[in-house]
Amino acid sequence: MELILISGLSGSGKSVALNLLEDSGYYCVDNLPVVMLTVLARMLKEEAVRKVAVAIDARSGHGIELLAAKMASLQESGINLTFLFLYSNEETLLKRYSESRRRHPLASADQTLVEAIRAERDMLEPISGLGHRIDTSGMKANGLREWVRQFIEAEPGQGLTLMFESFGFKHGIPLDADLVFDVRCLPNPHYDPDLRPLTGKDQPVVAFLEAEAEVRRMRDDIARFVDTWLPCYIRDNRNYLTVAIGCTGGQHRSVYMAEWLARKFADQARVLVRHRTLAGS
Repeated sequence: MELILISGLSGSGKSVALNLLEDSGYYCVDNLPVVMLTVLARMLKEEAVRKVAVAIDARSGHGIELLAAKMASLQESGINLTFLFLYSNEETLLKRYSESRRRHPLASADQTLVEAIRAERDMLEPISGLGHRIDTSGMKANGLREWVRQFIEAEPGQGLTLMFESFGFKHGIPLDADLVFDVRCLPNPHYDPDLRPLTGKDQPVVAFLEAEAEVRRMRDDIARFVDTWLPCYIRDNRNYLTVAIGCTGGQHRSVYMAEWLARKFADQARVLVRHRTLAGS
């Protein structure tokens, strides 16, 4: 059985992720109490259900601290388990709740929305590091669906997945980054009117950047650093390593770098590439 567990802060996109998995053929269960997790898995395994996705959140109450032990038990039983923890910054969560006008699950008459968000963050902190963390701050639903789709296609449980992520510093550093490289010092295609509306995926921008010796030197230095230390991360039994590349707006230089690095390391690990600013546009 392949089991994907989804947890995280309310408003961070758990429903979007679960709906994507359901559309991809997974048997989905929302808001399952943690104490029922092994029971559900055993029942579905007996029924020969091969692909299962379960959302677990703060509504599980104090049983949430049992999750680590439950996950270990499931893995020992031979289940291929992946855990995704979704979260967003406070500003994004407040905006989403304002736009949707939904009630936060921990909100009460004597607690404001901000207090409920912070209480949930504290409650879920012990499990936030059990799997791969995805920062969905500022991300549109389509971008999140694409990221989750990449994860379920990456054959989880078969070693380290290397993620190259572009971002714009003016939008903040991704909270899920393990390594961060700053390429703002490189020549900027933004100042060329013909290149400004394009992205680092487009050939004219690629040609502009690759013509610059500084760009080639920077990308080679980053590649050399990752290549040197990747074996150490693999020996550390990590499932995911996220390498974030940042430029000013997250549209040209960082996108080009992430794409180039993804191709460079394609034969050394399972590689994913994502573009935070482009996903939020």
